[in-house]
Amino acid sequence: MKRSRKMKVTVKTFATLRQFIDKESRVDVEPGTTTGKLLEMLVAAHPGLRNELFDETGELHKYVNILKNGRNIHFIEGLETVLEEDDLIAIFPPSGGG
Repeated sequence: MKRSRKMKVTVKTFATLRQFIDKESRVDVEPGTTTGKLLEMLVAAHPGLRNELFDETGELHKYVNILKNGRNIHFIEGLETVLEEDDLIAIFPPSGGG
């Protein structure tokens, strides 16, 4: 029987997100998984995270920053950015202040 090979990516979270998910975790994903799919997986496993990352329409909050290996996914392919083995995904919530 053929097993699909899983990849591991590291997810780091910061500030207020840490009340919902560990500061750092290794996550198994299928090859070809996008950043958006990874976020869906994280929200499914940590329900409190949904409101921190997404608005009521399901769009990523404007000021949430997600970096893949130090590069903002906004400048790559957004939520369609494909993950690769051993990627480091850093998720920053909106910062407070005004």
